[in-house]
Amino acid sequence: MLGFLKEPVVVTAEINVNLVALTVMGLITRLWGLCYPRAVVFDEVYYGQFVSLYMKRIFFVDDSGPPFGHMLLALGGYLGGFDGNFLWNRIGAEYTMNVPVWSLRLLPALAGALCVPLAYQILVELHFSHRAALGAALLVLLENSLITQSRFMLLESILIFFILLAVLSYLKFYNLQKHRVKYMGLFTYMLLLAIAGLHFWHMIGDQTLSNVARALALILIPVVLYLSFFYVHLALLYRSGPHDQIMTSAFQASLEGGLARITQGQPLEVAYGSQITLRNVLGKPMQCWLHSHTNTYPIRYENGRGSSHQQQVTCYPFKDVNNWWIVKDPGMQQLVVSNPPRPVRHGHIVQLVHGITTRYLNTHDVAAPLSPHSQEVSCYIDYNISMPAQNLWRVLSGASLPEWGYRQLEVVGEKLSKGYHQSMLWNVEEHRYGKSQEQKEREVELHSPTQMDISKNLSFMAKFTELQWKILTLKNEDTEHKYSSSALDWITMDTNIAYWLHPTSGAQIHLLGNVVTWASANAAALVYTCLSLWYLIRRRRRIYDIPEDSWQLWVSAGGVCGGGWAVNYLPFFLMEKTLFLYHYLPALTFQILLIPVVLQHLGDHLCRSVLLKSMFSALIVAWFSSVYFVYCTFSPVTYGQPALSATELKDLRWKDSWNILIRKQ
Repeated sequence: MLGFLKEPVVVTAEINVNLVALTVMGLITRLWGLCYPRAVVFDEVYYGQFVSLYMKRIFFVDDSGPPFGHMLLALGGYLGGFDGNFLWNRIGAEYTMNVPVWSLRLLPALAGALCVPLAYQILVELHFSHRAALGAALLVLLENSLITQSRFMLLESILIFFILLAVLSYLKFYNLQKHRVKYMGLFTYMLLLAIAGLHFWHMIGDQTLSNVARALALILIPVVLYLSFFYVHLALLYRSGPHDQIMTSAFQASLEGGLARITQGQPLEVAYGSQITLRNVLGKPMQCWLHSHTNTYPIRYENGRGSSHQQQVTCYPFKDVNNWWIVKDPGMQQLVVSNPPRPVRHGHIVQLVHGITTRYLNTHDVAAPLSPHSQEVSCYIDYNISMPAQNLWRVLSGASLPEWGYRQLEVVGEKLSKGYHQSMLWNVEEHRYGKSQEQKEREVELHSPTQMDISKNLSFMAKFTELQWKILTLKNEDTEHKYSSSALDWITMDTNIAYWLHPTSGAQIHLLGNVVTWASANAAALVYTCLSLWYLIRRRRRIYDIPEDSWQLWVSAGGVCGGGWAVNYLPFFLMEKTLFLYHYLPALTFQILLIPVVLQHLGDHLCRSVLLKSMFSALIVAWFSSVYFVYCTFSPVTYGQPALSATELKDLRWKDSWNILIRKQ
């Protein structure tokens, strides 16, 4: 039974020295002097706020994409023992001793370092030579912009790492079968789906291949992972915070503190006789509640127009007893909830009665005070008023009433629907079942806090759906930034970003790429496009310049590298947001991978003689030496040290459009 112990247990392992060496060099270039500078660097002022909110378990919404990247940054803070106490309000602010700078920057740096061996492996899986793969990895290793972006608490290096990992995973999966993660990551995922679709088309009828496994890998697993990111995100952020107001009242009530303290235990269904407050869904220019008070509209406005002189209706941005309304059945005079309650369903006609003054919400053909093209909304004492179903209530964003309206926001009625708009929607926030028919008793009831014994939290899917919709539709008011740029500026690197400037010396950090690498990447893309068109035209005429295996290799490499560049770059032309140079880095990474692809192809198929091959190899050595020279030249502004003199800084301004900061003497 123990016979196997007669022989020694031998474990053999294959070690790819290239991979090990590349990984070590990647770690050195990304981790060296990681704590320098011990100050807020550019967008750390933005992402640091989210890390602090994670540490304090406070809910937030960020429209840049799924929360996975933010959670990884927060993990670095958690591992470093960060308590979240730091005021992220200024680039260049010195970090206090409680901020674990090294830990916060560690995961982006590791992700950036691992992109180097990933580049190597992708070229190998595309069936290019180890020499070409090594060239791709070294170009990523010596790319100044990728180094800068990965050494700080920023997301791009993490994004690029998971994009490359996804591409490599699919290539390995595909090759294995043959032998028997900002939402920019979404575009790479779509590219992989397209490639998988092409592979599937070519392999229809091959009974030995499992298309179920491919569907599982490309559809089911990503969906499960995507949902799990949000599940962890929502589980961690259970406390009320500054971003609550853009969510629905039900979502706010599910968070600890804030609205939850008010709405906990409220009835779930609005019934006839319910006492409610109504918050406008738009929330601009600020969140506010439907409100009325005893004051009336002026008989005449300053411009001479007349009003109904009825009770004012406004949108009030503060909690107030005058925000309460009673839901009334138009066919009954009862203002309390019956037993059992009669719930209000979709399509039911209701009247709204102001709780304190018992006047009915009304709109009529009288011009609104600030918006004469719309109807005035008022509270009317005649209970026999009509409530036309076509009237839609609307808050006009930014319109504040004069002193007679206490600077509260104007509410108007639209005669005809102009289509859906968030300002037309009002959300029931606070809610209780009214019990008092007498006015004096009802006033006491309205002044008392809402307390009921019924409670229910939102399900995960309900919260996920709402949060996902907010992320996709939330539009921040983007403004021009000193270092913002257009997508066209990126290709030729006509722009840069000053990330950090030492308060006294000339030391500074810039997002600047390796000029030789960027130019070579553009040239490689141009050569690839021209050669591909040439080959296609020739193949149309049944002239085959290269073997079929080489053609398939050329096409697949272009699909991954060229396609990866396109899907990570072209969408920016359709985006209405402030753009920066770092948005180009994922696309640049794929374009860099195309350089050795083109070089190997030229060496294998166009350099036919020994002399040409020798000259071509010498040119590659000279070219790569220039890549290394530029890397070394710009290292002081990549790492922020050593500090350079004014003359040395001027020498680095290779383009007039670059903003290299030089202190006045």
